[in-house]
Amino acid sequence: MSTATLPARSEIATEFIWDLESIYDSVDAWEADFSALSSRLPELAGFEGRLISSAQTLLAGLRLRDELEVALGKLYSYAHMKRDEDATQPGPQALHERVSSLASRFSAAAAFFTPEIVALDHETVERFFGEEPDLAVYRFLLDNALRLKPHVRSTEVEGLLAQSREMARGASTIYDMLQDADMKFPRIRDESGEEIELTHGRYIPLQQSADRRVRRESFEALYTTYAAFRNTIAASYATSVKKDVFFARAHNHESSQRAALFDDNVPPEVYANLVATVESRLDLMQRYLALRKRIMGLDELHLYDVYAHLIPEAKRVIPYQQATEQVLGAVAALGSDYREAVARGLASRWVDVYETPGKASGAYSGGSYGTHPFVLMNYQDNLDGVYTLAHELGHSMHSFYSRATQPLVYADYSLFVAEVASITNEALLTDYLLRQDIDPDTRKALINNELEKYRGTLFRQTMFAHFEQETHRMAEAGEALTSEALNALHESLVERYFAPECVIDGLIAFEWSRIPHFYRAFYVYQYATGISAATALSRAILSEGQSAVERYRRFLSAGGSGYPIDLLREAGVDMTSPAPVSAALDHFSGLLRQLEELV
Repeated sequence: MSTATLPARSEIATEFIWDLESIYDSVDAWEADFSALSSRLPELAGFEGRLISSAQTLLAGLRLRDELEVALGKLYSYAHMKRDEDATQPGPQALHERVSSLASRFSAAAAFFTPEIVALDHETVERFFGEEPDLAVYRFLLDNALRLKPHVRSTEVEGLLAQSREMARGASTIYDMLQDADMKFPRIRDESGEEIELTHGRYIPLQQSADRRVRRESFEALYTTYAAFRNTIAASYATSVKKDVFFARAHNHESSQRAALFDDNVPPEVYANLVATVESRLDLMQRYLALRKRIMGLDELHLYDVYAHLIPEAKRVIPYQQATEQVLGAVAALGSDYREAVARGLASRWVDVYETPGKASGAYSGGSYGTHPFVLMNYQDNLDGVYTLAHELGHSMHSFYSRATQPLVYADYSLFVAEVASITNEALLTDYLLRQDIDPDTRKALINNELEKYRGTLFRQTMFAHFEQETHRMAEAGEALTSEALNALHESLVERYFAPECVIDGLIAFEWSRIPHFYRAFYVYQYATGISAATALSRAILSEGQSAVERYRRFLSAGGSGYPIDLLREAGVDMTSPAPVSAALDHFSGLLRQLEELV
C-alpha cells in the first residue's frame, strides 16, 4: 500500500476489516443489550447482605454475576473496537463512554461480592462445597478470595472505590485522545523525497529507513511534537501514578508495586530478579550496539540508528497474504488443529489489517468471552508486520483455547502470562523462516530481527520497568512528577542501557511520554518476563517435540484457573528463579555470536 496518503476506511476491502457485525449487526442491537443489562443491575443488589447465607444463594449470586459479565464483555468489546476504528467519530466515542460508565455501575453493584465472600472462613467454605456440589467450579476463586482478607475493605468503602474507578480512568482516557485524535505530527520527506505526514504507524518503518536523513528527521519530528505537550502529558501521567498509589493504600498494600503484583500472586523477587539480572549483563547490549555501528559503517551511532535494518533484504516487501502463509507455516509446530484454527480465524475476518485515518495506533488482540478473538493491526508490508501478526495471533489463540476450555470465571489469563503465547509464536516464526532455503543475507536479517526483538523486549522493557518502579517510588515519597523530573529519570536510564556505544540524543528524554502502557501500571515488566518464559517454552517445543507441545497446550487452555507462576512451572518454567532471564540473555548472546560470525 502507498505510504504517501492513508486510504479512507471505506476504500479498504471487506476481507481486511474485522467483522464487528459478528458481535452486533447494528447499533440498535447494541442499544437493546445495553438497556437490558442496565435494567438487570438491581438483581445483583438483591444478593447484598445475604450472598453467603447459604451455599445455594452463593452459587446463584456467582452465576448471575457471570451471566451479566458476559453481556458486559460483549457490549464493551464492540464499543471499544468501534471507537478504535476512528477516534475522530463522535458516535463510537459516545458508545465507549456509556459502556465505560455502565462497567463502573456494574462494578459498584457487585462491589459487595468480595467483602462478603472474604468474611467466610475456610470451614464454612468447605461445608458449602459439601452442600452444593455445583460450587466446585468456583473453588479456586473462593480460595483466592480468602487470600485477599487483609486487603478488602467494608462493603461501603469497596462500593465507593468501585464508583471512583471511572474517574480514575480519566488520565488514561485523556492521554489516549490526545495521542490518537488531537496530536498531529509534521510532514517530512521520505527516501524518495516525497512529502508525507508522520503518523504512529509510520514512525518505526521510517526509523528503519536506509536513509539516515529520514531516520533523523522522523526522530526529531516525533519527539519535538511530544515535547510541545510535555506539561500536559506529565500532568496526565502523574495523575495516573497517583491513582495507583491511592488504590494501593486504600487496600492496605505496602506499595503500588506490591499491589500490582498481588493480584496475580507474583512474588516481588520476580520483578527484582528481572531488573538486577538484565542490568548485570548490559555488556551484551554494548556488544550488540558496537556490532551495529560497525556494520552500518558509522563513526557515531545515534538513537535514531538503532532501528535501521542492518541487512538490505530485511527491507523487502511482504504483502499481507504472504505474511499469513508464513505465520501458518510457523504455528504448524503446535499441531494441525492449532494451525487450522488460526486459518479459520484469518478467513473469518478476525483481523483489522491496515492503517486508516483516526484508527488506534499499534496492535492488540481483543474480544470477550462471548465473541471470537479480534486483532487490530496497522500492517506495513515488511518483516515487522509479519512478526506483529504472529504476536497478536498468539494472544488470540491463548484466548481462543482458554475461553473454549474454561468457564467464564477462569477464561481470562493473567497479565503476567499475557505475553508468553505471543512471543512463543514469534520464536516459532523465526525458526520456521530460518529453516527455509534462504540466502546468507536473508539469514543475517532474520537473526538480526531476533536480536532486535530481545533488544526491544528484554532490555528496553526492563528499562521501562525500572522507570515505572522509580516513578511510583517518587510519588509514594511525595516527590513531584514534573516533566523535568520524568525527563531526567528517563534520560539517565537510557544512558545506562545505551551509552557509551550510542550517542544519547537529548530528545530521547521525552520517550517516556509516548508509552501508553505506562497508564497500566507495572505492565511492561511482563513483556520482559514473558520473553524469558517464551524463550524457554519455544526451545522446549522445538527440541522435545510432542511432550513439550502438550505441556504448552495445557498452559494455553488453563486460562486463569491457577496462579500464573504455578501454571508456568507446570509448563516447565520457574520464574521465581533468575534462571529463565539468564537463559534468555544467553540465547541473545548466542544469536549475537552467530551474526558476528556471519558478517
